[in-house]
Amino acid sequence: MPSDLSASDPAKALAQAKALIAQTPYLAEAHRMAGRAYRALGQTAEAEAAEMQAIRMSVHDADLQRAAQALAANDLGVAEPILKERLKTIPTDVAAIRMLAELAGRIGRYRDAENLLRRALELAPKFLAARSNLATVLHRQARTEEALAELDLLLAAEPDSPTHNNLKAAALGRIGDYEEALGLYERVLAVSPAYPKIWMSYGHVLKTVGRQEDSIVAYRQALALKPDLGEVWWSLANLKTVKFDAADIAKMQQALTQERLSAEDRFHLDFALGKALDDQKDAEGAFRHYATANALRREQLDYDPGDISRQVDRAIALFTPAFFEARQGVGCDGPDSIFILGMPRAGSTLIEQILASHSQVEGTMELPDIPALATRTGEGPQRYPTSLSDLSPEALKALGEDYLQRTRIQRKQGRPFFIDKLPNNWLYAGFIHLILPQAKIIDARRDPMDCCFSNFRQHFARGQSFSYSLEDMGRYYSDYVRLMRHLDETLPGRVHRVIHEDLLDEPETQIRALLGHLGLPFEEACLQFHETKRAVRTASSEQVRRPINRDGVGQWRPYEAHLSPLRDALGDIAESWFR
Repeated sequence: MPSDLSASDPAKALAQAKALIAQTPYLAEAHRMAGRAYRALGQTAEAEAAEMQAIRMSVHDADLQRAAQALAANDLGVAEPILKERLKTIPTDVAAIRMLAELAGRIGRYRDAENLLRRALELAPKFLAARSNLATVLHRQARTEEALAELDLLLAAEPDSPTHNNLKAAALGRIGDYEEALGLYERVLAVSPAYPKIWMSYGHVLKTVGRQEDSIVAYRQALALKPDLGEVWWSLANLKTVKFDAADIAKMQQALTQERLSAEDRFHLDFALGKALDDQKDAEGAFRHYATANALRREQLDYDPGDISRQVDRAIALFTPAFFEARQGVGCDGPDSIFILGMPRAGSTLIEQILASHSQVEGTMELPDIPALATRTGEGPQRYPTSLSDLSPEALKALGEDYLQRTRIQRKQGRPFFIDKLPNNWLYAGFIHLILPQAKIIDARRDPMDCCFSNFRQHFARGQSFSYSLEDMGRYYSDYVRLMRHLDETLPGRVHRVIHEDLLDEPETQIRALLGHLGLPFEEACLQFHETKRAVRTASSEQVRRPINRDGVGQWRPYEAHLSPLRDALGDIAESWFR
């Protein structure tokens, strides 16, 4: 390649590029050179055309072909050095930049992926595939407003794209704009009805807003188009109210016989079959499917239970009475947030539904903001919470204000209080106290055998990596209780605990105590919570639309013979969990 003259003599550079293209049309670098020359000459449309042609010509590059094949096989260790070497040699290769961003996104390095994609769009603003990837990365970081801005640009260029419309609907759902999301799905499906995953996503939102029968119709339509789509079978099972018949079970079993079935479809089908056989009281058959599903999912996750234990150790060492006393009176004084935390499947959605039935409280969803802010203080989870000792009073106050600002988009009803019910926030309860000293913290706790086994039967879309092994789960529950006990000792009365079984036995007594802790007057609507019409996004969405019942109590007992790894990992906490 001749030296690049696009800055010093763009006309000459363009002539050279055109000559190279005439000689070797598939040479991507020649098209990139032409794009730079056109931009220097102020010919924007021609520059954009050349930039996009360079991307198209990249498919002929042998190195990028090898990297693409490795990505398709999820062999990231092969793809990464190829792409990094390419960008060391040709740092403006936009196709390689996008591929490296995809790799970063797959391993959860979303900030790296975002930076790469922004660089790709700086070099080729019309590269819609990169912009679509950027919208996805922003969505995965819960930066919904930014994701929607990118999606609006995409839809201006490709208004009928099912992909862009589907992602926009998902983003709208994340901020509670469910009716707009439903309308968008309905418009897409009216034009493009042959997309099973869009029918599935449509079903998810219908479920969230309480239109259960319509959600079942949508899920069944997805299965009519793709009978082996495991996530849809699991979505039906996850309603907790659908009873699969013999024909359904036969279809799921048939799907599992397919050799080319993806691991993701396979574990979803096993989870669904576990639920189907559990409903038939076939504990042995159900456990086999649950165990298979969990083992498959666990293989995909890079999870070390020791990371949680070490984080709890650091928290217990740091959070002494003297530490908190030295920081008394700092943080943001905003009193409007109510945190419901603890283990998943411990009754947090029930507590949320009760409180959201109060005229002064708004329910939102499981918000990702506290973990994002907490880990940001130490540039990652490995230094949390030790990193908190370095924060000034001004920094702690700013973090509290940042949290309230980030979550404002979730608040639609103008009520004075709102709920953040991300269970995993138990790890950050000390952080919450520091940045929001007026916030209320509720610990939702349930018998560990019932709670952990309920998690074992549940597939979570993301964020609960501990839940795919009985031993991991027992360790996680033990670490949770260990930290909450420490906070009870160092911050007496700061956390209000709701024992799930007590709430089932004495609902009015427990609800009055809960409201009293929050400083709210009793309202009869809190007892009639199942009549409250609101969107519920968690796995318990249909259960909290029924009156209080004890259906979930003791569900682990038919499986007791298989649960010794859980009980062993729980240790003494199996008997003393409520204290």
